[in-house]
Amino acid sequence: MPKSEIPSVQVFGRKKNAVAVAYCRRGLGMVKINGSPIELVQPETLRLKVFEPILLLGRHRFENVDIRIRVKGGGHSAQIYAIRQALAKSLVAYFQKYVDEAAKNEIKKILLSYDRALLVSDPRRCE
Repeated sequence: MPKSEIPSVQVFGRKKNAVAVAYCRRGLGMVKINGSPIELVQPETLRLKVFEPILLLGRHRFENVDIRIRVKGGGHSAQIYAIRQALAKSLVAYFQKYVDEAAKNEIKKILLSYDRALLVSDPRRCE
């Protein structure tokens, strides 16, 4: 095992042709999308959709992790939905791997009770 391995996970979210890859590691609570802060996501009307996982789970669960998300493909709405799925899945994966199973199950239960699309990909694709 390398001497300076940082606890991290990498997951993806998909919607139509949009793919968002989230890299979650221990940090200070920073969430960046394509290099810019999550607060500056465009279009502004869909910004609340990106914040849903954070609002549901509370800011305190995101305080000790940094999440970097890269998104490409698809349209604006598809990218927003891919981002929110990657954000939710990355936190669940991080908690499963580095925190504990009970906390992961609690997070998963909250997310699934709100919207299943936060954790489960929509299988429909363009022909």
